Amino acid sequence: MKRRIELYDTTLRDGAQTEGVSFSVADKLRIARRLDEFGLDYIEAGWPGSNPKDIETYEALRGSRFVHARLCAFGSTRRPQTHAADDPLLQILIASGAPVITIFGKTWDFHVTHALRTTLNENLAMIRDSVGFLAQHAEVIFDAEHFFDGFKANPRYALECLKAAEEAGARVVVLCDTNGGTLPDRVAEATHRALEALSCNVGIHAHDDSGCAVANSLAAVMAGASHVQGTINGLGERCGNANLCTLAANLRYKLDMDILQTDSLAHLTAISQFVDEVANLHRNDRLPYVGRSAFAHKAGMHVDAVTKHSSMYEHIDPRSVGNTQRILVSELSGGATVASKAMLRAMDVTKRSPEARHLLKRIAEMEHDGYSFEGAEASFELLLMETAGECRHICDIEGFRVIVEKRGNGEPTTEATVKLRIGDEERLTVAEGDGPVHALDQALRKALRRAYPELEHIRLTDFKVRVVNVREGTAARVRTMVESRQGERSWSTVGVSTNMIEASWHALVDSIRYGLMLPPESSDNPTYSADAPSTS
Repeated sequence: MKRRIELYDTTLRDGAQTEGVSFSVADKLRIARRLDEFGLDYIEAGWPGSNPKDIETYEALRGSRFVHARLCAFGSTRRPQTHAADDPLLQILIASGAPVITIFGKTWDFHVTHALRTTLNENLAMIRDSVGFLAQHAEVIFDAEHFFDGFKANPRYALECLKAAEEAGARVVVLCDTNGGTLPDRVAEATHRALEALSCNVGIHAHDDSGCAVANSLAAVMAGASHVQGTINGLGERCGNANLCTLAANLRYKLDMDILQTDSLAHLTAISQFVDEVANLHRNDRLPYVGRSAFAHKAGMHVDAVTKHSSMYEHIDPRSVGNTQRILVSELSGGATVASKAMLRAMDVTKRSPEARHLLKRIAEMEHDGYSFEGAEASFELLLMETAGECRHICDIEGFRVIVEKRGNGEPTTEATVKLRIGDEERLTVAEGDGPVHALDQALRKALRRAYPELEHIRLTDFKVRVVNVREGTAARVRTMVESRQGERSWSTVGVSTNMIEASWHALVDSIRYGLMLPPESSDNPTYSADAPSTS
């Protein structure tokens, strides 16, 4: 029978301490409900009593019923030389209505004497008194703060702190690597010693300051721990906490542990993207399992191998964590890359065909000039369709003009003129915008809208400009990436020129061309990216 591992999420408390992250009450409620739907065992929504926002969050959650998770309120042991029943912060934890209360206490003698400025015996009394008082009202989880540093300095006392919590009624005692500086072998040793000393469940709470939070959590589980704490995407103070997304996948697929619900991991990438979106963070494409690049293949030899059998360069099926395989296009690509992309569009192009050789030569030349197709797969597909003679003709572009004018202290105004031909009809349109790209986008749409009403559903969501050859200074080539969206579909195109407006124009035209060629239903569209930015 598989061993059950509890997953405890602290994204809304520890994760909220991430630099640049500030969750509103509405954000916390949205994330909490989504984490519950995902199937987590425990959700810690904050520290009621520490700030008005967390008090409001628990008030909003008081009448809610989670489907899978248990709501946890976080706090600390009572103050020295007081009684738990008289401590106002412990009273607030009970008043929160959370069925689980997690409190932390000191287990490192150095912290007891220098931070709390009390005696070692008084600290043990604080743990016993606080856990015992709270256990009368809720399930109690005890977070042994700085346990691994404490165990290294004074193992006997650190273990006495754990025993005090267990004897007072803690259901789980969690070993915390609060400074994040412990390595996996020491975590395993200390966890094994804790399990020998205790009868209750033992957990792990690791920080990533030495880059070992996930490894340390796995080491603790392999030593016998049955409760793991962390955050979605590893959010947290300083270098962050253990990444629950990575941990969940490793526990299920590498250690064969019983976690979450049966189908939870099929939504792992989605929950990772959701939290980043609500937190207004840029996606880390290189996150294990859930990153956009986690199953991306660039080198021609690798692509050739995965098209024969994906396991040659993929350690699991991307679909098992809700992700997808991606084939990248670059000067390193081989014929297999082209053939793989062609196969997705049902084109008859093989890796040794003249079309493939011609396209690879063209890509190499364009990348030498500054193009990059790794993040602009729609531009590559347009090249592929042109090479195969399957590219739909939209219009003939005859020219454009952009005028930027600023008078006095007023805001600058931008006006764009576009001239194009659709069939036998010539169109000349003028539009204003917030800047050159926006004005060009508006003028181009104005010219095409009557012939292509579906343009109403295509919108520009982002564009980025990067200097290609920095040494050329103001005469350098620039590369512009344009991202567009239609419903749930998104795609990116690229343009290169010594003129930033011209580079943007090329990327913009390709973006609209590609969007107008999308089929009505394209849930299987190869360039679809669920984690594309949604900012306009």
